[in-house]
Amino acid sequence: MNIVVKSRHMDVTDDVRKHVESKVEKLSRYLGEIQTVEVTLDTEADKPFVEIIATARKKTTFVATARDEDMIACIDHCFHRISEQVRRHKDKVRDRQGPPHGGTAGISGD
Repeated sequence: MNIVVKSRHMDVTDDVRKHVESKVEKLSRYLGEIQTVEVTLDTEADKPFVEIIATARKKTTFVATARDEDMIACIDHCFHRISEQVRRHKDKVRDRQGPPHGGTAGISGD
């Protein structure tokens, strides 16, 4: 998974970069098909703004944005939003598949 951290109108400190990378790496737990994650950190009107764009296989794209008073809280909120999107996508894909082939579902031997 490629992680790209960009910044606009500010400089990214090493602590913030490490926090972003540690959060984004957790996305592969939810969905292993994620190929690239692009995180944009910005300050608009003296408020932090974070945008996360995750691209998975088969042209699936997840986008989350957040604006808050604190940069770390903004990153956490944005990560929560995108992880929910990824989780819902995985549930939808799993529900489209049929039941597992390993058992005898509804067949009685009598």
